[in-house]
Amino acid sequence: MRYLPLTATDRQAMLAAIGVPSIDALFADVPKAARLDDLVDLPRAQGELEVERALGAMAAKNLVAGAVPSFIGAGVYRHHVPASVDHLIQRGEFLTSYTPYQPEVAQGTLQMLFEFQTQIALLTGMEVANASMYDGATSCAEAVMMANRLTRRKKAVLAGNLHPHYRDTTRTYARFVGFETVLADPDPSERQDLAALVDRETSCVVVQNPGFFGAVRDHTPLAAACHAAGALLVVVVTEAMSLASIEPPGAMGADIVAGEGQSFGNALNFGGPHLGLFASREKYVRQMPGRLAGETVDVDGKRGWVLTLSTREQHIRREKATSNICTNSELCALAASIHLALLGEAGLQRLGALNHAKAVQLADRLAAVPGISVVNDTFFNEFTVKLPRPAASVVEDLARRKILGGVPVSRLYPGRAELANLLVVAATETNTEDEIAAFGAALQEAIR
Repeated sequence: MRYLPLTATDRQAMLAAIGVPSIDALFADVPKAARLDDLVDLPRAQGELEVERALGAMAAKNLVAGAVPSFIGAGVYRHHVPASVDHLIQRGEFLTSYTPYQPEVAQGTLQMLFEFQTQIALLTGMEVANASMYDGATSCAEAVMMANRLTRRKKAVLAGNLHPHYRDTTRTYARFVGFETVLADPDPSERQDLAALVDRETSCVVVQNPGFFGAVRDHTPLAAACHAAGALLVVVVTEAMSLASIEPPGAMGADIVAGEGQSFGNALNFGGPHLGLFASREKYVRQMPGRLAGETVDVDGKRGWVLTLSTREQHIRREKATSNICTNSELCALAASIHLALLGEAGLQRLGALNHAKAVQLADRLAAVPGISVVNDTFFNEFTVKLPRPAASVVEDLARRKILGGVPVSRLYPGRAELANLLVVAATETNTEDEIAAFGAALQEAIR
């Protein structure tokens, strides 16, 4: 009774009321591989000091990205976050606020969201952006469901260059919401003919740019093929920093853009929280998930901000809602907005160019190692290399040498033997020339 306020009888009554035989049955939809059959291998009870020591010893086994040369990307990227970003978001009016349900009394919050939306719309080349979502993967799934509503079709083609986590998240939504997903094979060359997979039942094609393997492509022909078949093009961006340098999705004909905004203002932070980006053509705004802040004038002609779009069904009638995401990652969006404002357009372009230059330097260094080849012919700050032996074991060897040497593709595509020797590496403005040289030397030793 110390920690469980309900008795066994109470719990049985609750289970009977919802028609479930046991508590374990509530987890039937969770894959068995993700469930524990027993307690974790930890002492049952210890004092606070002992717990701190035990967990501290476990944590000390990790390599912290900020303490060693790190070349990990694959969806989450290490960028320098100015100290002023963290200082400003910790102001009480930002840190303790919540997404406004009485928007007229939250003018500062709404102004911030409006500015964030404007920045994202400009970066993506789209006409309208929302006030952010939870993360890139759920934004991707929401984009597919939006396309389904707009086209009145229920089949989405997911490209082979789409991040595996985004593919899996979209498939999970599909399972419960009720739409079909066509999964193209993972393609390190990122030159799949996705147009050949589009038919009159297809609602959208989802493609990533830069792709999971790093390649940058022009998707204008794909957009034309989608539109000719009555389908929409969804472009996913996992590295938002790339928008500083490459053609924006809107210029390629994208109808919806979904992405991850972590690269702006948000540190790695053990994997989260992050913020989802979402933008579309203005004509589709009524089907956009989440919420939208807008600018107006009051009765005295003074400028003000309002919550322009937030369907009430999201809160009270879930079965009729366009989306069940009825809030947003406001604090993370604020951090991104402050970072972008500090950089300005010119500063952002210089930062993007620096990221690409670092990646070119890294690619040249790794390509000079005997037995290693760069798979990509184009890239921004991330690319894939092919090693002479499985990448997973090489990464372990590099970690023992105090270098975080990228993400083995096999970690995200287990069981695919043809991908076992592929390693995705990223370089950002945080990587020094000495770190790049050390990585090249360590990799040459590790693959011997």
